[in-house]
Amino acid sequence: MTHVSGRNAHRQLTTLTSIVLVLLGVAMIIRTLAAGGGVVALGILLGVLFVAAGLGRIFIARRTGP
Repeated sequence: MTHVSGRNAHRQLTTLTSIVLVLLGVAMIIRTLAAGGGVVALGILLGVLFVAAGLGRIFIARRTGP
């Protein structure tokens, strides 16, 4: 049985939620484009923000290290 430290569990959960944010953002962008939305449509803007937030969280989590 593997013991997972609190810090490691927190890092894994942060990475998981960040990946979910990125995937939701991409889904929003695809859905908006499929519905005929333009570049400045709300779905595109929110999707880009979700992707940026997810990637930013991943970047910061990796940068702080163990």
